[in-house]
Amino acid sequence: MPFELSVDFTTLAILAAVAFVAGFIDAIAGGGGLLTTPALLTAGMPPHLVLGTNKLSSTFGSATASFTFYRRKLFHPRQWVHAIVGTFIGALTGAVVAHYLPAETLNKMLPVIVFGCGLYLLFGGTPKAPPAADAPIKKKWQSTQGFGLGFYDGVAGPGTGAFWTVSTMLMYPVDLVKASGVARSMNFVSNAAALSVFIFNGTVDWIVGLTMGVCVMGGAFFGARSAISGGAKFIRPVFITVVLGLTVRLAWQHWFSVA
Repeated sequence: MPFELSVDFTTLAILAAVAFVAGFIDAIAGGGGLLTTPALLTAGMPPHLVLGTNKLSSTFGSATASFTFYRRKLFHPRQWVHAIVGTFIGALTGAVVAHYLPAETLNKMLPVIVFGCGLYLLFGGTPKAPPAADAPIKKKWQSTQGFGLGFYDGVAGPGTGAFWTVSTMLMYPVDLVKASGVARSMNFVSNAAALSVFIFNGTVDWIVGLTMGVCVMGGAFFGARSAISGGAKFIRPVFITVVLGLTVRLAWQHWFSVA
């Protein structure tokens, strides 16, 4: 049952290509889930299966990225223990809530979330990091931040990495690179936690998820290399255009279609 392929081969190939692009973009600017989630929905997969399958593919990319930041000493887990625990609990809670939401509720909710994230990335500028280099990381708000963003990632997920990056730069004395390290690492924690719930409930398409996961890893590898040459300035407007276009398609499909 969990290994039943829910899409045809052509659709799987398209999803794999989207996953590669999402991994590439995610390594540069974050927000790759804003492509994979609507792509899975437009492929005709049920919303609960979309969330679980997307979590499987996303876990591949976040694991690779978080390990890279850790190896380069741009993320120190001991400084973020409270955030890790809060994120894990929040993601578990969010995934459980998502499982019991009616399918029609998710169908109508996800386009709103994706559209809102797209608008945020379009109009919300990235804050400047404070100049302090080795300032201590306070733990006061880590649990709250972790639970809130973990819960959101468990329920839906699109844009979580971008939210982590921006909120971390606003709340702590870290630059963009270190904030990205926190975002990728917390993404991995919430993805893994939520994925365990989706696996337990049997709402994961393993063939689609694993195929997309491998492509996400490949895209992330090339994206990280391209980020050095400033590719984000070109990717960002294209990325947002695609996201908003897919959102219109989803809104039409689930809100206005009479079929």
